[in-house]
Amino acid sequence: MAQCTMVEALNLALDQNMAADNDVVVMGEDIGVNGGVFRVTKGLRDKYGELRVLDTPLAENAIIGTAVGMAIYGLKPVAEIQFSGFTMQAFDQIEQNMARLRNRSRGRYTVGMVLRAPYGGGIRAVEHHSESREAYWAHTPGLKCVIPSGPRNARALLHAAINDPDPVVFYEPKAVYRAFREDVPEEPEPIEIGKAEVVREGSDVTMIAYGAMMRPAREAVDDLADLHNVDVELIDLLSISPMDTQTLAESVRKTGRCVVVHEGPRTCGIAAEIIARLNEHAFEFLCAPIRRVTGYDIHFPYFQVEQHYLPDADTIIEAVQETVAWE
Repeated sequence: MAQCTMVEALNLALDQNMAADNDVVVMGEDIGVNGGVFRVTKGLRDKYGELRVLDTPLAENAIIGTAVGMAIYGLKPVAEIQFSGFTMQAFDQIEQNMARLRNRSRGRYTVGMVLRAPYGGGIRAVEHHSESREAYWAHTPGLKCVIPSGPRNARALLHAAINDPDPVVFYEPKAVYRAFREDVPEEPEPIEIGKAEVVREGSDVTMIAYGAMMRPAREAVDDLADLHNVDVELIDLLSISPMDTQTLAESVRKTGRCVVVHEGPRTCGIAAEIIARLNEHAFEFLCAPIRRVTGYDIHFPYFQVEQHYLPDADTIIEAVQETVAWE
């Protein structure tokens, strides 16, 4: 079992799937010769050749349109958009074709492809490089959307996404790319898209987070236990769409309280959807209003002030304390 960063774990998943299936192809801007802007695809072109690791023009709509065509004809394309903010340049192909062709053809065609994109803040980037747009894809019928939080589940989720018959938007929290290492088994681990993970069991309050926000969430949970005697049940959402309502509701039925954390803007964000589902499936068990700890309803700020935008452990702790104290 090797210790890997998320970048290394994602590279491992691509390598293993390309070795196992000649239909898996990787494509995107600078992903071949240069190995991608974050080096996730480093070494794959040398190993599998330029016909399976395709450097594309700077044309996001063309990248996704070409990948859709490949998928219809039986290939398994993994298309990288260099930063998630630039998926907007491919929105027409994503919404009009990638998400719709299975329904439009009444199942005659499937679009088994993956759209990979680094997302989120925390690396002092410029405009259009730090957005969290996962709510767009959760709102789009026909798409699945998943977000890993660490190296081990990143490898497992990418393996599942590549082998899923439906199109998957795979968001990678770039603040976590090289932030820490985890043990990653040599063989792919089974993981089901649409399942959340209970990372830590607790009795006082449920905390739901995903992606890069799992790190401040874990820090907050540890401090709440050590310094404030609050026993938090922590859930890593992992799958934005489909969402594991059952696991979330079962936890809240047990604890009676809930705090949801994400870095995307608050209005119509993933937390709002989670809260709506918990009101539908666990309302009679709630002892306090569900609180959100999120980014703000503004464009993601430049790097001088981005840490003031992103939720941190102190903000999460405050929200949990207010939730636990509510009567």
